[in-house]
Formats: sequence, C-alpha cells, structure tokens
Amino acid sequence: MPGESDSVESSGVDSATTISPDQAQLVDRVRTSLPNTLTHRMGIEILEADPQRIVGTMPVAGNTQPFGLLHGGASAVLAETLGSIGAALHAGPGFQPVGIELTCTHHRAAREGVVVGTATPLHLGRTLATYDIRIQDSDGRAICTARLTCLIQAQAR
Repeated sequence: MPGESDSVESSGVDSATTISPDQAQLVDRVRTSLPNTLTHRMGIEILEADPQRIVGTMPVAGNTQPFGLLHGGASAVLAETLGSIGAALHAGPGFQPVGIELTCTHHRAAREGVVVGTATPLHLGRTLATYDIRIQDSDGRAICTARLTCLIQAQAR
C-alpha cells in the first residue's frame, strides 16, 4: 500500500509531492501509452500525478460529436483515466483499481482547444477509492464535473 517504498521524484511528470519508484513507473507507463490504448487515441497527456492530485489534458479536436462539440463520452474517458491513475497510485504495487461507478455532469460545450482535468480524492480506503474530477476549458470555465469510484483488488497473476 502507499508509503511503503522510499520516495523519489517522478520522472517526466510534475508532482506536488514525491512519489515512490513504483508510482513513478506507473505514471511513466501511462504517459508513454502504447498506440493501441484509449488514452493514446484520445490524445490524453498526464501533466501531474500523485495520489492526491492528478492533472491531464485532452484536445477537443478529434474528440467531438457530429455537431462539432466535445463529446460527453470523451469527457468521461478523461475523467475515468485521471481518477483511475490516482486510485492506482494510492493502491500501490500488487493492486489494481477497477472503475465501478462513474457519474458525469456536463456544464458547457467546448468547440476547440484543450480541456484540462484535475482529479482529487474524496475517499482513499483499503478497498475503495473515490475521486472528484473537474474538467475545464482553457479559460477556466467548467465543462464537466465527474465522480469516479474504483474497487481496489489484488492484481491477477
């Protein structure tokens, strides 16, 4: 569980706090996602990551619905990605978070640019982690708020 490893600075990701070598490896793996992952296809980039705050961006271009607006499902993907990374960082090695509930409220449309998502924990337990995710446009206006709850389970061998 968190806090069992020596702390180090994450390589390639700004972090408000230090994270363990295992956490840094997880963040680096997400940041260099293989081309066959949804995170990569959506253009999501992780800017900051530790169990208390995960920040990522996603371009609007390529993630729109037929009317040229950011697709609500794209916002959901960004929210679940950020919350899941936070839950994985909290859980630590040997554990895997699985999203069990995601709710999204869409406040305003985005037509261009990049949206920024910030995930912060509401609850960090032994078996459940819940994150609040706020997605904003480049002017800081609310695009979407979401809540993700993950079940933390032992990783399958």
